[in-house]
Amino acid sequence: MTEDFLHYAWRYQHFNSNHLQTTQGQNLTILAIGEHNRHAGPDFLNARLRIEDTYWAGNVEVHLKASDWLLHRHEKDPAYANVILHVVLDEDQAIYDPNGERIPCLELRRLLDPNLCSAYYRMLNNNLWVPCQNHWQEVKTLSVKLWLERVMVERLEAKTELVKRFLDFNQGDWEEVCYQLLLRNFGLSVNLDPCEQVARSLPLKLIGRHRDNLLQIEALLFGQAGLLEPDFVEKYPQQLQGEYRFLRQKYGLEPMAASNWKFLRMRPANFPTMRLAQFAVLLYQGSNLFSKILAAQDVEELANLFSVTLHGYWSEHYTFDKPSTRKLKHLGSSFIELLILNACIPLIFYYGMYTQDSKYCDKALRFLQELPPEANHIIDGWKKLGFEPEDAGQTQALIHLKRMYCDQRQCLHCAVGAAILK
Repeated sequence: MTEDFLHYAWRYQHFNSNHLQTTQGQNLTILAIGEHNRHAGPDFLNARLRIEDTYWAGNVEVHLKASDWLLHRHEKDPAYANVILHVVLDEDQAIYDPNGERIPCLELRRLLDPNLCSAYYRMLNNNLWVPCQNHWQEVKTLSVKLWLERVMVERLEAKTELVKRFLDFNQGDWEEVCYQLLLRNFGLSVNLDPCEQVARSLPLKLIGRHRDNLLQIEALLFGQAGLLEPDFVEKYPQQLQGEYRFLRQKYGLEPMAASNWKFLRMRPANFPTMRLAQFAVLLYQGSNLFSKILAAQDVEELANLFSVTLHGYWSEHYTFDKPSTRKLKHLGSSFIELLILNACIPLIFYYGMYTQDSKYCDKALRFLQELPPEANHIIDGWKKLGFEPEDAGQTQALIHLKRMYCDQRQCLHCAVGAAILK
């Protein structure tokens, strides 16, 4: 038995509530279970009860054993002074409030439905890819979609934590935040951190002084990335190296170690050299990216902001001093969709939260639904269960559902899991 299960049983009143009595034999009527509290303090706030002929309003605390009250030191916490009912599996000890009055206790062990308990144990302890996958199809499609909409927002809110961290670090400079967030995501999952390190070491305002010179922008990015240290054979990397040495001395820059970058088992198109060269062109092509992202009216307009093609040296190289077949290299549609999904949409959504302007939050959610569904191993797993996502909003929700609910066995906090148990 888990405390989470008792929370669930109390929240949905999944126990025999006929002729309830406290452990002291007092008649108990539940008028309102209270509001589930996910923060510090009692588990359910503003509950209403009748014990014998007295009406009570206050909070409810849930534990497996009554003695957990003392184990958690609630007797020393003023937040628990207004607990009017202690709900437990077993009352192994009487608990008293600060005034010396015994706190009424409801013991659930004999009131719980054995079938419900068995179903919960089976769901909690199986080794299936999704704990409830054998019953997934039993839940109404509308219920699943409504839950996914809520989980989609949860996923987006979780992603905005990074935007908040960047905004705090940059003291409210949104353009700098946008630049750092985009460069971080140019690294994909493998080189996220090195890209972020380059962005933090190379302020956008400094790059802005050289905005009209692509060679210097590249030199700054590659130099700070630690990729201009070798003795090059070809003329172009030698030029970059010379530019960076001058700019490094001018601005007092310190490059990172080249060993931070990962090239192995990567497609050449995703090499960090490719992504840094493309990001340099993006900065060269225009300024005020954050303002343009905010102003975009649809995903197509957003995607056009990232229309980048490499010419010259990079049309016949994927990395320095190693020629390849000549080819114009541009940001592919799938890569741009990832940028929009992981950088632009969280940025727009958090800006709406920060400014308390719901139109930006609504726009971010709309953009999620305009993007096509993602393709990855988690989504493949859901498809095998018969769920075909309609857009990126649903795939983001399914990823969050799998990682944060299914893998963590948080079935009681999931509307689908709760519906199956019910």
